Amino acid sequence: MRVGIVCPYTWNVPGGVQQHIRDLAEALIGFGHHVSVITPADDDAQLPGYVVSAGRAVPVPYNGSVARLAFGFLSASRVRRWIHEGGFDVLHVHEPAAPSLGLLACWAADGPIVGTFHASYTKSRVVSVTAPILQSGLEKITGRIAVSEAARKTLVEHLGGDAVLIPNGVATERYAMAEPLPGWPGRDATGGPGSHPGHGAGADGGVLGFLGRMDEPRKGLQVLLRAFEILGPERPGLRLLLAGPGDADDVVARVSPGLRDRVVVLGMVSEADKIRAYHSVDVFVAPNLGGESFGIVLAEAMSAGAPILASDIEAFDRVLLGGRAGALFPVGDAAALAAAAADLLDDPARRKQLSAEARAAVRRYDWSAVARDVLRVYETVTLPGTTVVESGRGA
Repeated sequence: MRVGIVCPYTWNVPGGVQQHIRDLAEALIGFGHHVSVITPADDDAQLPGYVVSAGRAVPVPYNGSVARLAFGFLSASRVRRWIHEGGFDVLHVHEPAAPSLGLLACWAADGPIVGTFHASYTKSRVVSVTAPILQSGLEKITGRIAVSEAARKTLVEHLGGDAVLIPNGVATERYAMAEPLPGWPGRDATGGPGSHPGHGAGADGGVLGFLGRMDEPRKGLQVLLRAFEILGPERPGLRLLLAGPGDADDVVARVSPGLRDRVVVLGMVSEADKIRAYHSVDVFVAPNLGGESFGIVLAEAMSAGAPILASDIEAFDRVLLGGRAGALFPVGDAAALAAAAADLLDDPARRKQLSAEARAAVRRYDWSAVARDVLRVYETVTLPGTTVVESGRGA
C-alpha cells in the first residue's frame, strides 16, 4: 500500500505528534508498505529519506502551547505536488483541525483520507474562529482516529462526528534496556535502585526525573520544583534530573540557592540519551496540568520500567490504569506530589511493583499492535463507499 502521512508540526522540534508519526511510518515501512511523510521543516534540515519538507514553519499559539505550523502559498504548492507525485492509496492527516499542512492536504486530495486527532482541550479560540473554513476540509475525511477518549471527546464536542479509538504507540523494546547516564545511579532489572555506591533512593536520597518542555506551564515543571523545595531540605541526597527544551539557567534560578547544585538540567537530549535518562531515575514524575490526550512520555517511561508518579489528569489516569501502573497525585498539588514522592523513594518494594505493572500495561501500546490497527482503518476506507467513524479500538 502507498501511504502519504501529513505531519502538522516541525519535524525537528520534539513533540508527541512528531514522534507518533515517525514511529508509525517506520512501523509501516517495516511491514513492507511504501510511506512518504510531508512536514514543516527548514529546507536545509536533515530529514529521513521518507520525509519531504513543505517549507519553513512559523510559531502559532495552539492548545495552550506554541506550535510551529506551516500554512501558506509555498506550503500549499508543495503539498499539492507531493500528493500528485505520490500516487497514494490513502492519505493520513494528523491534527487536521490545526491550521497547518493537514488542512491544506484535505483541500487538495480527492482519494481516501484518514484523520488522526491527538489534541484534547475544552475551548479553542482558533477552532471556533476557523470552524467554517475547517469544515470544508474535514468533511472530506473518510476515516477518523482518536488517540484517546479525551481526544475523541474533543472531536465530538468541537467538530462533530465520531472516531475509532486507537492509542498512541511506543516502540517498547527501544526503551526496555539502557545504561544510566554517567554519574547517575540507574535501577536494576526489577526497577529497584541500582548498586552504585553512594546512590539510590532512601531516607536522604534518590533521583526524581522530568522530561518535557520546561518553558511550557501546562507541562507542570513548576509544580515539581515546588515539591523539590519541600523535599530537598529533608533529604540532603535528593536530586532532580530534568530534560527537554527550555532555558536551563531560568529553571535553576527558580530553585532556592541551597538546592541548586542538586538540580541537573540536560536540556535537549538525543533519543539515546532520553532513553538513558529514563533508566537514571528512581521515580519519573509527570506533573502535567492538562491538555494531554494520552501522554507519550508515560508510555516511554513505562517501557523503560521507571516507577512513575503522575498528576491525576484523565489521560494519565487511563494510561496508568487508575494508579495500578503508576502512582497518582492531585493535579497541581505540590505538597501532595512531595508526599507521594517521599513514600515511593522510601518504599523499594512499591517501586518494583509499579515497574512490573507498567511494563505489562504498556504492551498494548507497542507499535507492532497499534500500526496493525491503523492499517485496518486504511484497508476499510479504501473499500468503495465506506466511511469509518465507529467508536472503539480498531476498525
